[in-house]
Amino acid sequence: MNTSSISIVFIIIFCCFSSIPVNSQTDSCASNLNLNRQLPFDPTALHCAPVWNSHNFILRYVQTSPNLWSFVLSAPDANSYVAIGFSNNGFMVGSSAVVGWVSATDGSAQIKQYFLREQSPTQVLPDSGNLNITYSMAMSQSSRLYLAFQLLIDQPSSRLIYSVGPVGRLPSAPSYQLTEHRDKVSTALNYNTGQTSNQNPHSELRKSHGILNMLGWGVLMIIGGMVGRYCKQWDPVWFYAHVGIQSLGFTLGLSGVICGFVLEDRLSAHVSTHKGLGIFILALGCLQVMAILARPDKSSKVRKYWNWYHHTVGRILMVFAIANVFYGIHLGEKGTGWNAGYGITLAILFIISLILEIRLWMRK
Repeated sequence: MNTSSISIVFIIIFCCFSSIPVNSQTDSCASNLNLNRQLPFDPTALHCAPVWNSHNFILRYVQTSPNLWSFVLSAPDANSYVAIGFSNNGFMVGSSAVVGWVSATDGSAQIKQYFLREQSPTQVLPDSGNLNITYSMAMSQSSRLYLAFQLLIDQPSSRLIYSVGPVGRLPSAPSYQLTEHRDKVSTALNYNTGQTSNQNPHSELRKSHGILNMLGWGVLMIIGGMVGRYCKQWDPVWFYAHVGIQSLGFTLGLSGVICGFVLEDRLSAHVSTHKGLGIFILALGCLQVMAILARPDKSSKVRKYWNWYHHTVGRILMVFAIANVFYGIHLGEKGTGWNAGYGITLAILFIISLILEIRLWMRK
């Protein structure tokens, strides 16, 4: 092959590769923000912070005037929505979010404010919230999704929540309902230094609240009930074991309820259903304690009515305790790990109870 032929081959290869579009999903605070659209603020004055490294979220912000803040959120454009929420307590519920997306089919861009009233998608309300947005824009450029907006506010919340939606499931008219995010993170941003950190407010107190209630009301109360029903042949050991286990469960459960009240006060959380169920369970537990103190003698005529009352209230307590534990896991956004762990525990206790129940009926 002569020199001219080699040159022609190199020219053809160069033309082929130069015609392939370059899809860059990189953005960093070292690069300049160069959007192909005029913004109502100076992009060169923006402070920059990498806020979610696992999803390559970059946040740029600046205080444009004493009561006006400008933001630009950058994330990979993966045919999914991206969101930034402003929260008072680090939780999604009760926060207001700016959500944007660009359709992969027609290239249309949308940006909306949502109010997260509850966790269920139907309670995430579009065109609602407490953010006073004076300007907003969403666009896709170089395989990056950019959300630019301005807030009329003296000082934005430092507790920011970021989320990314499922691929290919974008909100659409007329409801613009959001599907559940595929990932999220709660952070704290120092607007002066630009430092951001993952934020899990009062995580130890939340964990204590969950573990104490789960172990007290949701596990020990069940084990104590099993001892009372299946171990009566070992009299009087079964009675002291039953009272001891139930007393320990009540003490742990009461401690968990107290942690819940403290947690609600610190977070200003709106969990009326969970709180109501917890108070109801605590009331049933107190009734059981009083029933033990007022237990009639075996020879008494009212003993059978007392037994009926004691057993019925105990079973109702267990059912509501199990339901409230799962509901608390849902509210705490602990995911499948906690659900699976508690579910497996209940399954083991159920199998043991089933075996003991069969043996009990065989003895009868």
